[in-house]
Amino acid sequence: MTTAPHVNDNPTAPYPWLVADIGGSNARFGWVASASQGIEHVRTLTVSEFATPIVASEAYLSYLQQKLDSSFQAPQCAAFAVATAVAQDEINFTNSHWRFSQIEVKVALQLKKFLVLNDFEALALSLPGLGAQHIRAHGALPRHDGTLAVIGPGTGLGVGTVIQTQHGWIAIPGEGGHATVAATDVFESRVLTHAREEFAHVSAERLLSGIGMPVLYRAVAKTMKQIPKSLSTEQIVDFGLKSDDPVCVQTLDCFCALLGSFCGNIALTVGARSGVYIGGGIVPRLGDYFFQSRFREKFEAKGRFQHYLQQIPTALITDTLAALSGAAFAIEQSEA
Repeated sequence: MTTAPHVNDNPTAPYPWLVADIGGSNARFGWVASASQGIEHVRTLTVSEFATPIVASEAYLSYLQQKLDSSFQAPQCAAFAVATAVAQDEINFTNSHWRFSQIEVKVALQLKKFLVLNDFEALALSLPGLGAQHIRAHGALPRHDGTLAVIGPGTGLGVGTVIQTQHGWIAIPGEGGHATVAATDVFESRVLTHAREEFAHVSAERLLSGIGMPVLYRAVAKTMKQIPKSLSTEQIVDFGLKSDDPVCVQTLDCFCALLGSFCGNIALTVGARSGVYIGGGIVPRLGDYFFQSRFREKFEAKGRFQHYLQQIPTALITDTLAALSGAAFAIEQSEA
């Protein structure tokens, strides 16, 4: 299994490379054997089944050694994309029991180079290498120059930016998902009023994520003067797409509209004139509904800057290995 190669013709980081995309529930591992190959032998491990990332890495490498047999070589370099802030040697996960020392991992796996980066930093680094086969665009394809942004409604809401410079592509991680969400019409204002009954600060993540969808649903129900049911994000999406529940239908409409407006805000803030990508696990479940929704309308609805937004391409990432590709690109660029 491979993803888009993002590799230099003459990198100096010795192969093979171990790459990982580690979230709160799952850790996805992949392998880069040489400069001419993409990411292969992808395997997803459940975080709760392993005491530490070192143990999980060793389990993956043991599986790979059995699979490759005599052609197996121990990894020389590794990069882990992690769903938490990266500031010091000690990495602590917000949504799992895993924690690790970067130095300890490097020593335990006998690596010559070990990089740790935020998961949306890795996803942002993948953007310049995504081709038409890895995305689904609203019309024009994003350009591979200038500044690109990615917003990802998953369990939480991630935001990342990547900028082209004379020294290569530089990713800028951030916590944009915790910025305050804004209403653009009377209905959304009432929805936010009800959401504030639960949370004093209603960030974008409070509504536009897996943990936020039920909050949005309850606020929409109250706005529609309906009694909200106890529904999961999966149920809300399923009932909404099947038109089985009017509140779920309205919730999906509101979700796409608020997401479009928020993405437009990010595009204006970072100057992502070459393209804005949507990542995460929620939007791909919406399928055609997303592209027929008010996302693009709300993305562009910025008054005097509507024309500015109309020129910016938007696209959904369909490549499930994008973060791994970004982690591999981080190793490549560290030696460029």
